[in-house]
Amino acid sequence: MKTIRLFMVAAIFAISFEAAAQSKAEYNIDDSKIALAGYSPVSYIDLDLAQRGDKDIKSEYKGVKYFFVDVDQKKKFDANPQKYLPQFGGYCATGIAVGAKFRTDPNKFLVRNGKLYMFLNSIEVDAKQLWVADEKTMSKKAKSNWPSLSKKM
Repeated sequence: MKTIRLFMVAAIFAISFEAAAQSKAEYNIDDSKIALAGYSPVSYIDLDLAQRGDKDIKSEYKGVKYFFVDVDQKKKFDANPQKYLPQFGGYCATGIAVGAKFRTDPNKFLVRNGKLYMFLNSIEVDAKQLWVADEKTMSKKAKSNWPSLSKKM
């Protein structure tokens, strides 16, 4: 039953969305190479809030730019960037679980055990709710799919 449900979700995603061209396969970024649509990764993890960062307060990690609300957030990120990176390169976690990459909405996120998961926003599919409804299975499938998906555009 879970397998059927996952295939149904994948079909809905495939019909509803077209994967945008990515400048890097591993990160959900466009040609500007700005992560999280300019939202602060530190705000997500430390405050459980989606806050747009300031373009003048930024860091670059592995060729990707991250914006922050203030200098203190930048310092936290610079001291331990791995702590603040979104899972699955910032792609929709539910999409990764069903074998596809989708852009995300910076306001659709979940922080679990200090890890940031991003989700797409759609009238047709509540990707975050699908993830939460069967988090253990979705997480296992996403972790299994990510190594190969992270190499594909």
